[in-house]
Amino acid sequence: QVRLVESGGGLVQAGGSLRLSCAASGSIFGINAMGWYRQAPGNQRELVATITKGGSTNYADSVKGRFTISRDNAKNTVYLQMNSLKPEDTAVYYCNANRPLPLYDYWGQGTQITVSS
Repeated sequence: QVRLVESGGGLVQAGGSLRLSCAASGSIFGINAMGWYRQAPGNQRELVATITKGGSTNYADSVKGRFTISRDNAKNTVYLQMNSLKPEDTAVYYCNANRPLPLYDYWGQGTQITVSS
């Protein structure tokens, strides 16, 4: 079992910045990609950004140039630096860890990000 603990959510004005952290613990052997997803009220959960163990990144078009994902493999922690935040970034952000073999996704409990206009 893998446990993911998120921190860093909160309320920020439009144009502001926040940094999310997600620490993984437990049976983390075999985990490759880690990342962030978000879900706004009435919407499906969507990808924000992912990063592999080797450092390859993938971003949603809506956050490219504003958000940066990074990872400290020694600390089993993934970060999401969010700059130039917009009201449409308001959502619950979930940390994800993917184990490819056998395929399984682990999720954090979610952290609320609210961007006021």
